[in-house]
Amino acid sequence: MSNAISRAFISLGNKVTSRIWRLGFASRFFLAIFLSSGTAFRRIHLTIREIYFTGVLSLIIILVSGLFVGMVLGLQGYDTLQRYGSSEALGVLVSLSLVRELGPVVSALLFASRAGSAITAEIGLMKATEQLSAMEMMAVDPIARVVAPRFWGGVVAMPLLAALFSAMGIFGGYLVGVQLIGVDEGSFWSQMQASVDFREDIMNGVIKSFVFGVIVSWVAVFEGYDADPTAEGVSGATTRTVVTSSLAILAADFVLTAFRFRGA
Repeated sequence: MSNAISRAFISLGNKVTSRIWRLGFASRFFLAIFLSSGTAFRRIHLTIREIYFTGVLSLIIILVSGLFVGMVLGLQGYDTLQRYGSSEALGVLVSLSLVRELGPVVSALLFASRAGSAITAEIGLMKATEQLSAMEMMAVDPIARVVAPRFWGGVVAMPLLAALFSAMGIFGGYLVGVQLIGVDEGSFWSQMQASVDFREDIMNGVIKSFVFGVIVSWVAVFEGYDADPTAEGVSGATTRTVVTSSLAILAADFVLTAFRFRGA
């Protein structure tokens, strides 16, 4: 009995130690990206190519998802607001919901699923086929040449995608609320314009999307770089990217929202 308990504690200790060690390695890796980012900025075409890969190629899923999320908000919001005689405030509900929360969060989750997993798989395959080792043999820093451009490409693309998601969501709410249900168009836009504050609402969403971009890009490049050089290792790293990024996004959203209301 005592031996079984000892083995259980040893196993638990090994797991905790390995997680702490991996977190420390990820932190050092994050610092190494910043120290090696000069190449990504000097050879700007590398970063622009990654912005295209992570941002432009993700536009379809972002725009379509934003449109349908806005349409659902329009339907649900109107059904709720009309019970209290406030259906004219539909534009406020749709815009604030998207700009403050749903725009940054949902677009970040979609970004992690599409672009984050692709970045991890790409770097993981480069490691499995020993391309990263070949770069080191030729005195080329793989972090500066491969990792940093992908990291900064994701950081730049994420706020832009979140803004487009929110814009399409508002358009979807307009289509359902004004064109389909018949809410007054002037009230829809005027109340939205009067209620949405640039600093409190829009900048709050921009800051969130920037933080989410850093989180997703960091997790994606780290998991790819740290993946075992096998097909199973790359597959597991891709799965961990989506799961870890999604949980980190939701946790960071709570922290940022808490700080916002605390400072209000």
